[in-house]
Amino acid sequence: MQIGQHLLPNNLFVAPMAGVTDRPFRMLCKRLGAGYAVSEMVTSRPDLWHSLKTSRRANHAGESAPIAVQIAGTDAQMMADAARHNIDNGAQIIDINMGCPAKKVCNKWAGSALMQDEALAVSIVAAVVQACAPHNVPVTLKMRTGWCQTHRNALTLARAFEQEGVQMLTVHGRTREQGYSGEAEYDTIAAVKAAVAIPVVANGDIDSPQKAKQVLAQTGADALMVGRAAQGRPWIFREIGHYLQHGTRMAPPLVAEVQRLLLEHLQDHYSLYGEAVGVRSARKHIGWYVHDLPGGAAFRARMNTLDTTQAQWAAVAAYFNGLGQCMDRLPNPDQSDNLDLQTTRQTRSVTAP
Repeated sequence: MQIGQHLLPNNLFVAPMAGVTDRPFRMLCKRLGAGYAVSEMVTSRPDLWHSLKTSRRANHAGESAPIAVQIAGTDAQMMADAARHNIDNGAQIIDINMGCPAKKVCNKWAGSALMQDEALAVSIVAAVVQACAPHNVPVTLKMRTGWCQTHRNALTLARAFEQEGVQMLTVHGRTREQGYSGEAEYDTIAAVKAAVAIPVVANGDIDSPQKAKQVLAQTGADALMVGRAAQGRPWIFREIGHYLQHGTRMAPPLVAEVQRLLLEHLQDHYSLYGEAVGVRSARKHIGWYVHDLPGGAAFRARMNTLDTTQAQWAAVAAYFNGLGQCMDRLPNPDQSDNLDLQTTRQTRSVTAP
């Protein structure tokens, strides 16, 4: 899988999710089998480029290449300037956001709202591609199937974006009107793939290795993008990769490994956000990890009352220590599937930060 001059290790991507795919989460997903990760969307407004929120989103310290930054906005010149600004700060790929369904984004005619104005959408793409070309930085784009059921224009826009120089398209199989409700449809993604020569990435409801294989077959896509299913389960990428290569499911991860991964994730998270913000913003990640585990609901309720990173980290360590006394591995998400149990037991001592 290749984007411009960048050769990727595989075709399994982490979706850019605001408030989720920060640097610690991206780096963790890459460690666990993702071949590519795009940053949370950053604003094209120059007055916000140096805000604390934007600077955290644009933090790529220690992250493996290629560094991909997603930009959002409604003005072609501002988007071009934002692309140049992020390239000056290390971006190696620029991704344009035309897929975000959030009201606060769409109300400003950014994100998926741009799909309602095809002329504006194309002008933005043309300006960003022109700004990136002198730096040899490829431009990619993420969009939905359309604004609503009666205005599904992904195919038309995909052809126009390819003509303007976009080098990869990601299509979420829902309209903006759907948000994340209902089920993703893949026929539109298949139609886009058939209509363009550039790589196409399928996104939406890919939540298991079996579903990943199904979506690849149904769409003919070049790659898959996983979003919500990776929340609290970043090892899903290696599970999908294993299944696509061998046709068998990996055994669920060992409790000791999950404990180590989560505690290391928290340490990196705290280092980025600091004490006050770190302890609050880590709660969602912890909640996703323990959501389906024994005693997870009670633990989340207690954990949400803790207001220091030290107490939070220690509580997580203690919870998994207790869980490890009851089970060796996490529960199998699909008992009906054939499992590859050739997994080496992993243990590691845990020390507080």
